[in-house]
Amino acid sequence: MSKRAVLSAVITGGFCAVFAVLFTMLGMLISLVPGVFIAFVLGFLGSLCASYVMRASK
Repeated sequence: MSKRAVLSAVITGGFCAVFAVLFTMLGMLISLVPGVFIAFVLGFLGSLCASYVMRASK
């Protein structure tokens, strides 16, 4: 496995972990459907963030 792939995975995981904590704190206030949507958006944004960082590090 390449270092770039591992770095991208770590960045995406860290991004999602930070927002998962915030989401958990608001979890009681959010129903299931918006929760799934928010989880998708956070994963998508984490992937975009990792892609941006990987491109900037070239």
